Amino acid sequence: MFREEVPEGTGMLFVFEREEILSFWMKNTYVPLSVAYADRSGRILEIHDMEPESLAPVRSSRPARYALEVPRGYFERAGIRPGDLIDVASFQE
Repeated sequence: MFREEVPEGTGMLFVFEREEILSFWMKNTYVPLSVAYADRSGRILEIHDMEPESLAPVRSSRPARYALEVPRGYFERAGIRPGDLIDVASFQE
């Protein structure tokens, strides 16, 4: 929250203890972001665009363990899509 910028090529990775339906919102976030939800292996399940300052929940449609937020459109620009892998090896027990 309270982000006014997220530099291209950077993002925020959220790691959860177990897979579950995840939900994010954009309250007090002032830049447009995209979020990728990924399973325990790091496989991207889905990608959603999020609107600045929106209170609308952006939920995963399936249980996920990771959420990666980046500047909106970055996944598309980088050719990243559902089915691709995020290297999560250092975050696994």
